[in-house]
Amino acid sequence: MPKDRQVRFSPGDQTLDFSQHFGREARAEVPEALPEGERRATPVFGDSLGEPITIREVAKLIGCSVWTVRQQCMQQGLPYLRISRSGKLIFYRNQVVRWLIEKQNIRR
Repeated sequence: MPKDRQVRFSPGDQTLDFSQHFGREARAEVPEALPEGERRATPVFGDSLGEPITIREVAKLIGCSVWTVRQQCMQQGLPYLRISRSGKLIFYRNQVVRWLIEKQNIRR
């Protein structure tokens, strides 16, 4: 009896032979792994939005304080997403950059 078809639960128990229950069928073939392509930093749907960033990262990107982002930039139309009334603010990098470029073009 092959060892891979026997199971012993404890030293005093009988050995169970699975070959009589399952027969000697061939094992399933496992497909080879697909080659990995280039990994994307953001998901496909997020390409236009960019990666999600926090309000602190937005402040650092713009070069101002978190207070300025909350009190001035958001009131001027900085795009953001609030999950719930008291939820955390989510910004998307490409949207913030586009908003900055639009603001610069308007002032010129």
